Amino acid sequence: MLLLRQLEFAFRSTGILSVSRTDSSCGEPVGPSGVPSGGFIIESAGSPQRVRPVADKMPAGPTAETAVLLQTARELLHALGAARIATELCVEWNSRLKTTAGRADYRQKLISLNPRLFEHPAEIDRTLRHELAHILAQFRAGRGRILPHGDEWRAACRDLGIADEKRCHNLPFPVSARARRYLYKCPNCKCDFHRVRRIRRAVACLACCHAHNGGEFDARFRLRLVSA
Repeated sequence: MLLLRQLEFAFRSTGILSVSRTDSSCGEPVGPSGVPSGGFIIESAGSPQRVRPVADKMPAGPTAETAVLLQTARELLHALGAARIATELCVEWNSRLKTTAGRADYRQKLISLNPRLFEHPAEIDRTLRHELAHILAQFRAGRGRILPHGDEWRAACRDLGIADEKRCHNLPFPVSARARRYLYKCPNCKCDFHRVRRIRRAVACLACCHAHNGGEFDARFRLRLVSA
């Protein structure tokens, strides 16, 4: 036991083990799957649930800041008639976000924020509202599938006070250097979907599933590999 205590002290002294183990504010443990960026796809039933990555480096004093952001988000949801999910909402700082400012996961009621936003404090509240709009839009849509940055999301942005919000940020975050070597195409709308890795499960074009099958997975619109 003494040896374990000595090791723990050594890790804390060198910064390998963080003194604070709290990087999120919420009522219970959570794990995101994320809102997709770029081309939009829909997974068939039975896909495994992703597990939230643990942030390995947090900005100084994230806990108090996170609590304030969570309270703001919950008050906004209450004001807009979404009190039912307000108490379930979680907010975290996730250092594994590199190129994106934030991410929203409706199933887990989780908003993840990039710690580099601390370098741009004026953008923190707007990013929070951007991601909260995803949560609010899906709440209003119920069980139906919607496009991540479609009309429902834009309407939620207006209600959250960011009517002119764009789908992508223009912050000086690093650009992913990974080559998207796999090109997939929707057989219906002919839209291209570039991917870094080969798709291992059945996925279909969300826009076509939304337009022709109520947002449910439809094999007619399953993406086809064009080149690798």
